Amino acid sequence: MGRGRAKAKQTKVARELKYRTHDTDLDALQRELSSRQDGANGDIRAEQDDPDEEPDEDGADEDQQRIARHR
Repeated sequence: MGRGRAKAKQTKVARELKYRTHDTDLDALQRELSSRQDGANGDIRAEQDDPDEEPDEDGADEDQQRIARHR
């Protein structure tokens, strides 16, 4: 079977996200972002990968492991 129905649904969702008007509560967003920054001691990079981080036990990083699983 084809994936026409699944693709049509994805297209519908994508259009809805792209074109609908968003009622964003900017004050709530500001509070959330400031609380996250306070929790990370002001260092937003705390969640990003550290290039000096030791590799996994087998020497491969997570991306390489993911790619290897999909082969």
